[in-house]
Amino acid sequence: MENFTALGLSKKTITALSKKGFEEPTEIQALTIPLLLENKIDIIAQAQTGTGKTAAFALPLIEKIKKTSKKVQAIILAPTRELVVQVCEEINSLKGENDISVAPIYGGQSMTMQLKKLKGRVSIIVGTPGRVLDHLKRKSLSLEDIKYFVLDEADEMLNMGFIDDIETILEKTPKKKRVLLFSATMPSAIKKLAEKYLGEYTHVKTKTQLTTGLTDQIYFEVAEKDRFEALSRIIDIEAEFYGVVFCRTRMDVDTLTARLNERGYLAEGLHGDITQSQREKTLRRFRAGKITTLVATDVAARGIDVNNLTHVINFAIPQNPEAYVHRIGRTGRAGKQGTAITFITPSEFRKLGFIKRIAKADIRRKDIPKVKDIINIKKKRIIEDIERIVYNNDFQDYKDLAKKLLRGKTPEEVIGAVLKHSLGKDLDEKSYKTLSSPKKTNRGRSLVEEEGKTRLFIAKGKDNNMTKRKLIDFIVDKAGTKQSLIDNVEVLKEFSFITVPFAEAEIILKKFRNIKSGNRAVIVKAKATTRGATKNSSRKKRTFDKRKPSGKGVRKTSGNKKSYSKKKK
Repeated sequence: MENFTALGLSKKTITALSKKGFEEPTEIQALTIPLLLENKIDIIAQAQTGTGKTAAFALPLIEKIKKTSKKVQAIILAPTRELVVQVCEEINSLKGENDISVAPIYGGQSMTMQLKKLKGRVSIIVGTPGRVLDHLKRKSLSLEDIKYFVLDEADEMLNMGFIDDIETILEKTPKKKRVLLFSATMPSAIKKLAEKYLGEYTHVKTKTQLTTGLTDQIYFEVAEKDRFEALSRIIDIEAEFYGVVFCRTRMDVDTLTARLNERGYLAEGLHGDITQSQREKTLRRFRAGKITTLVATDVAARGIDVNNLTHVINFAIPQNPEAYVHRIGRTGRAGKQGTAITFITPSEFRKLGFIKRIAKADIRRKDIPKVKDIINIKKKRIIEDIERIVYNNDFQDYKDLAKKLLRGKTPEEVIGAVLKHSLGKDLDEKSYKTLSSPKKTNRGRSLVEEEGKTRLFIAKGKDNNMTKRKLIDFIVDKAGTKQSLIDNVEVLKEFSFITVPFAEAEIILKKFRNIKSGNRAVIVKAKATTRGATKNSSRKKRTFDKRKPSGKGVRKTSGNKKSYSKKKK
């Protein structure tokens, strides 16, 4: 506990931490706790999901709150009801003998209960923006005397459209206060919020990459209709599957959950139409291991914190790199290896490439498990389970029945019949559907997109004194592209072509968007055409038509660690 003591925490807090089993502070805790205890400037703290952000702000608050005051001294805003409850539980578990009171304020909970709680002494409010606004309008909550304003999961709050509510709540707080923003990512909207409402502040950021090294990241290429079959095979081949499966819509969640249950898997779903009581019941069952597969939308999954997940499955590819980071951040925690799997169709290669580049993620391709391999693994597990039962002599109640079954029959006949009766179609290869091979060149645009590559057209050729060397240097100089990523360079009389990975193509297109050749960008995506094929020939000569530009670039922002001095508004 010496490192926690060195951060400036009191003996009371150290004792509480020791009882809870804490040994070493995480990186974000080591960065932020001393700054918060100093009580000087505001803070933006950036760290990925699952790195101990809650304790990073909770511990200093416990230290700084005046135990004798009857007024609310701190408010913590969180995006979901689940996260509100978890933050409250975390603070209560960390406060030890400190006499402070924490009140959760969120929709779906009895208003009468909340009003009763607010009439008493409350030191810290933890709430969702909507319900906090309700209480401010009712005048059942006053923030006029708060000393600390904490925004937890700030990027998620803004993604969910809470910016107006957050600003309205901030306007109800005193000018003299500490503002603390905790976030996994740093979009421009958070920087704007900081410029408007923070005074002098510092931006601290963990060195940990967006994605955790303890998460093995894989993608499987599947046809749209085969996603469910692929998911079934992954669950079946794993000795222990305990994971979250992400879908895009509420209907997708309901449909997938029903299909999983029909197939015999222990699954339940979470989405926005589920009541709070049902949500809490489902999460209790999931944490207790009574269900092993939780199917959820991104919004419904926010605030879920389970440390021992084996898998996160992107049944539908995330909309952006930030969503990908938040999803897979739920596995590979607490020193345990986790696996993140993403299903993609050929048309989604470009989006996957963009996610890989921006999130700096090493996502490798694998083949979907074959049925024969799954059946062999199942047989091996059955043998191991039976050998364990025999070794433990855990079959005495069935000896008499076994003797009756063996009369007049060979052991092989009886055991074979018992296995068939017990396992049904579990070892039948016909219970699995045949997967189709996704087509990679079935439509015009896809013809230029082979195995994660994009063909680009450049409106410069030999007439412009362009050579292969000059063309590569031109792109490297303007776009910052690594030379090793540029392949299949072809310089013709009036124009040229190159091939680059999907994600790099998006960067190049963005960089060259405003560099014109005539009335269009000097570099555009090549339009594929197919010719030279005859009815009896499978050979096709691929040419690229320079006339039709397509696609848009991708915007990328990055920030540095800085300290800022600004007047609060």
